[in-house]
Amino acid sequence: MKPQKTVFACQECGSQSQKWLGRCPECGAWNSFVEEPTAEPAAPSPNRYAAPAGDGAKLYSEIATSTAARMTTGIDEFDRVLGGGVVPGSLVLLGGEPGIGKSTLLLQTAAYVARATGPVLYSSGEESEHQVKSRGERLGVGDAPLYLLAETCLERVLEEIARLKPALVIVDSIQTVFSLRMQSAPGSIGQVREAATQLLFAAKAQNVPTFLVGHVTKEGNLAGPKALEHIVDTVLYFEGERHHAHRIVRAAKNRFGAVDELGVFEMTSAGLRPVPNPSAMFLAERPAGSPGSAVLCSVEGSRPILVEVQSLVSTSSYGYAKRTTVGLDQNRLSLILAVLEKRAGLQLGGDDVYVNVAGGMSVDEPAADLAVVAAVVSSVRSRPIADGTAVFGEVGLAGEVRAVSHAARRVREAAHMGFSRCIMPAASVDPTDPGLADTSCTLVGVRTVQEAIQHLLS
Repeated sequence: MKPQKTVFACQECGSQSQKWLGRCPECGAWNSFVEEPTAEPAAPSPNRYAAPAGDGAKLYSEIATSTAARMTTGIDEFDRVLGGGVVPGSLVLLGGEPGIGKSTLLLQTAAYVARATGPVLYSSGEESEHQVKSRGERLGVGDAPLYLLAETCLERVLEEIARLKPALVIVDSIQTVFSLRMQSAPGSIGQVREAATQLLFAAKAQNVPTFLVGHVTKEGNLAGPKALEHIVDTVLYFEGERHHAHRIVRAAKNRFGAVDELGVFEMTSAGLRPVPNPSAMFLAERPAGSPGSAVLCSVEGSRPILVEVQSLVSTSSYGYAKRTTVGLDQNRLSLILAVLEKRAGLQLGGDDVYVNVAGGMSVDEPAADLAVVAAVVSSVRSRPIADGTAVFGEVGLAGEVRAVSHAARRVREAAHMGFSRCIMPAASVDPTDPGLADTSCTLVGVRTVQEAIQHLLS
């Protein structure tokens, strides 16, 4: 009997080697090579890697455009992230930490679609039908036409899709699905790519929207090959802290909507509940008159959100100063502190600086720079920022405050939440903008960090 040949494949990028390597030469990942059996050459299946047959190439000007009606999920925040609902025939990938609530969110979506549109197929490779139903009893699924399938074989899942012709398909999770065509283990790079490709063809051919649940690595990225994110139409990340009740769904890729859109949920005993006003939730426990606290007008996708940026500056007890951030980029904090020392004359080289975005929110836009400046300066001077003041703006290395996008949305949200003054870049104060002219906030335009500090502590 001929011995079976094997090859070592990188589980991050798919690179192959005849021997094991500690570091992948293609993507640089460490300890990512796994031994897999090589597939025997076989006659290609006519429908394996072929899209549905058409009438050949068509002239661009002769193609009639049509807007497909989106299907609502029954959860407003989820529809917002998806761009207004689920597009028929789309393939959506949802990733997140274990236990964050991915299965709960999709089961709530499946129950609503089953009641409102038609039968839904929920295929789970990690739980039995009884385990899924026990969660459904807690969520109040009821007698909706929801079909549960505890299956990991890809061919069996495709057979059920063809038989039931459901209105929605959910596969939980893509790392547990394996194809009989391949000899590698479930979760390997070849199996994940094969399963995602076949489910993509099934979704497009039968015009059935499909949700895939994906595992994440310890760095927070989606596990498996990067090609998985290129195959799907939409990539969603489920974020949140275990010690906080709220969860955030963020769109990293969306062919049918805005990128970086955000939806906020609250985890309850009855499932995930959408939060229509995230600003009020994040500012609910903000202490009044406390030094080191500033309110940032941030924008996530198309939604303005007010969050609290906190800072604590204390004398270092060791030979080196610590810089610690939660919810912000630590390298960005080091840059801002260097600007404050050089341009504003603050001596922070021997102090420990801690910056936190309260509530577990993560902010990565440059408009948060001025809020970090406000919180740090307020903590250093032990002087609270005046109540009713919100800030936003990007800080440059020369100490200038640069303009940011969506200034009118930020100001309107601050006025809606009861703030009476906005300290913002002077370049963003446009008198001709009707969104800024009609607001009740006093707009204070600043051009430098020194000017911003004077207005913040006045």
